[in-house]
Amino acid sequence: MARARTPNLDAPRGRRVAMLSRPPQPSRDRFGRFTEWIARAMGTPMFLLILTLFCAAWILWNTVGPPELRFDDAALGFTALTLMLSLQASYAAPLILLAQNRQDDRDRVQIEQDRQRAERNLADTEYLAREVVALRMALTELNEQVLTRDALRQELKAMLERLERAERPEHADDGSDPA
Repeated sequence: MARARTPNLDAPRGRRVAMLSRPPQPSRDRFGRFTEWIARAMGTPMFLLILTLFCAAWILWNTVGPPELRFDDAALGFTALTLMLSLQASYAAPLILLAQNRQDDRDRVQIEQDRQRAERNLADTEYLAREVVALRMALTELNEQVLTRDALRQELKAMLERLERAERPEHADDGSDPA
């Protein structure tokens, strides 16, 4: 009895075969986070204190420790310590630069997002300003059209007078007395 193979819906069709045949790659983001952690750790007073204590202990051990247990000769200027500190510095500099590059990339993305947000805010503000002006104009027109009671009485009196004038010539034509 052959089992039906369930499709892998985690990836697009073209990527499924490639994902299965390719060995997993270490995440660049994980390495980037590691470099940022190193850069942050190396910039702390605690790191400097620990490094200072380490160097002091190294020098103290190789100066006053038992001669058969010393591993770095003071007469040669603590060559091994110098090499270790040089090695640490040679790795620290690129890691710090990588962390700075990642921060620059994040800053660039943030600046672009801020610019886009500012453009949207400006467009929204301009739209709202136009709407407020349109409302003010509509209110002004409405206020001009709204009749007060006195204005309505005057309009009605004027219309009544026009009607009366319009009726007078008709009565004059048929010979009747308007009074």
